[in-house]
Amino acid sequence: MHISRYLVQGVDVWLNTPRKPNEASGTSGMKAAFNGVLNLSILDGWWAEAYDGRTGWAIESKVEAHDEAAKDWVDAAALYSVLEEEVVPLYYDRDRDRIPRGWVEMMREAIRTVGPQFSARRMVKEYTERYYVPALRDVLALAAPAAGEPNCE
Repeated sequence: MHISRYLVQGVDVWLNTPRKPNEASGTSGMKAAFNGVLNLSILDGWWAEAYDGRTGWAIESKVEAHDEAAKDWVDAAALYSVLEEEVVPLYYDRDRDRIPRGWVEMMREAIRTVGPQFSARRMVKEYTERYYVPALRDVLALAAPAAGEPNCE
């Protein structure tokens, strides 16, 4: 935690380029977004769920290659394209006061939306509602006597 605090300070873009489908949990990108850092990542792992175009950018390669080296080239070209056409122009688009208003708005959106969507609170609530409670119901249903059977307790 101590070291990661220094990793996100002063960062403008969190670049994440895993080979699909090898994304880990993505907690570093989430932590960056909680701190107003914009994500630039392959659409894999948490970013595939979080990406909406308002809190960062997706590195999307439309070509599916079976050859890892070929896939890396396609992904690199997609990365450079997003950097040149979207990330860099937005970063340097400054107003009279030299403030990148569009960039700052994306930072605010990341803080406002990514935190609640990827918080431990949301995860625990969702797991409880979608998995734990239904599993408990199934267990209780199996343990309950069938209709018409006497309860031997």
